Amino acid sequence: MRPALRPLALCLTFLGLPLAAKAAPCGNTSAGFEAWKADFARTAVRAGVKQAGLNALAQTRYASGTIAADRNQKSFKYTLDKFMQIRGSATIVAQGKKRKARNAEFFAALERTYGVPAGVLIAIHGMETAFGSFMGDSQVVSSIVTLTYDCRRSEFFEPHALGALKLVDQGAITMGTQGAKHGELGHTQFLPGNALAYGQDWNNDGRVDFYDMGDALASTANFLRQKGWKPGRGYQEGEPNFKILKEWNAATVYQQSLAIMGRQIDGAAK
Repeated sequence: MRPALRPLALCLTFLGLPLAAKAAPCGNTSAGFEAWKADFARTAVRAGVKQAGLNALAQTRYASGTIAADRNQKSFKYTLDKFMQIRGSATIVAQGKKRKARNAEFFAALERTYGVPAGVLIAIHGMETAFGSFMGDSQVVSSIVTLTYDCRRSEFFEPHALGALKLVDQGAITMGTQGAKHGELGHTQFLPGNALAYGQDWNNDGRVDFYDMGDALASTANFLRQKGWKPGRGYQEGEPNFKILKEWNAATVYQQSLAIMGRQIDGAAK
């Protein structure tokens, strides 16, 4: 039987080595990944990550596909019209209207609870995963840990890597959980730190499951509300809630697309 993996930081403790050591540097290749993981295990322990999360960290592998994707992002450089065409906005709106009509009480309940109208949530769902039809094929934990090791945006991704390890501790995800190339997970592609902070158990089954549509959309609505969404106020450009869309995605064309599609799905200016 293969022996159980022992968390890297705890191994150091058991060997009598001090946890305080010179930090391993970030890197732009896989060469220093294992040494960096040993250092990051100390960071994880200090952040409160438990046994399961540390075991997950020990099992991560350098995600070369994630790095390739991160180096090759082009879509946010398109014009608004081109971006919406590539993202299939017409299909999202057409399917979104049907989904809203078919689940009218569900979306009404979300709006009563969080103040976010159906059109915005449906547009996000359609944009992120084509309504759950493709939620990614990359290992979430390895992807987000790799991005934290990578020198380009280590500081940005670190809280999400720690979030992923804590989600493992909670049983919300495992090492087998798959998501997008940048570690986003579930129906609306939450980064793990945001999933940890804003997750909602909509179906009251005792756990937050981002691969359950109800939990995922409630969590998305909660995220927007906590970021400052004002119930009953508009979300088109120049209106109070448009700036909140930036909290979901920093690309202007993405925010504009959500506002346009949301309005079309809702069937009225909101």
